[in-house]
Amino acid sequence: MDLRELGGYLKSRRDRISPAEVGLSAGPRRRVAGLRRDEVATLARASVDYYGQLEQGRGAQPSEQMLAALARALRLTSDERDHLYHLAGRPLPPASSGNAHVQPALLNLLEQLSATPAQVMTDLSVPLVQNRLAEALLGAPVPGDGVQASFVYQWFTDPAARERYHPDEHEHQSRVFVADLRAAIAKRGRDALADELLTTLQARSEEFRHLWEQREVAVRRTDRKRLLHPTLGTLELDCMNLLSEDGGQRLLWFTAPPGSDHLDLLAAIGTQDLAPEQSAMDARRG
Repeated sequence: MDLRELGGYLKSRRDRISPAEVGLSAGPRRRVAGLRRDEVATLARASVDYYGQLEQGRGAQPSEQMLAALARALRLTSDERDHLYHLAGRPLPPASSGNAHVQPALLNLLEQLSATPAQVMTDLSVPLVQNRLAEALLGAPVPGDGVQASFVYQWFTDPAARERYHPDEHEHQSRVFVADLRAAIAKRGRDALADELLTTLQARSEEFRHLWEQREVAVRRTDRKRLLHPTLGTLELDCMNLLSEDGGQRLLWFTAPPGSDHLDLLAAIGTQDLAPEQSAMDARRG
């Protein structure tokens, strides 16, 4: 790890980004052309002191999660992201891990969808990044490594993963997840992570085995979902999917049917009522 070079590299990337590129207002008294340290820290969900130490070439080696967050905050290209990991002495995360580099085009679209729940996932349903309303609607992603980071894995192995979905939706969503996973695995060919996910699900879930044997295949694009919110109750929303050019990532966002005020209510409540409910879910999962 080269802390001094890492700090200089972070500063050079920060200096080249304008506030408008990340949805911030420049303000009338701005002293720097690029982003301020506190703005990068906020975007990466890091403390200002910690990020300042990184730029100064001090502090502990940043984790892979922090490097992924900094790469997104600084709008790094794939090559720039790789260089950041090399300077920090960390291995590059697999393309399907939760620390994978979000494709810039999808990240830019996500940030323009501030009025609707939206998230970016891999083709194996590993959440990469989501906005505030997505967290209010779906809860925070459950951390995990390898296949355990996949929401499809969690859906078939952990009952808590289904708590945000209306019980009448479970059978339909299971079929959708399996059909989409079959399409993703076929496109990947001989892929170690996809093979491990399939083998693990077949070993751990009778429901998954039954659905897999039916050989249904369909890439998720649109769907109507009934979701359960701890305060608002049942929300009926349309779910849209936009796939990246290579199919490795997708932008998923929700819209309300005509005449529905569900998203307006969700935006008004935000995440203010989620802490007790989320803590209970975490306790059950632990």
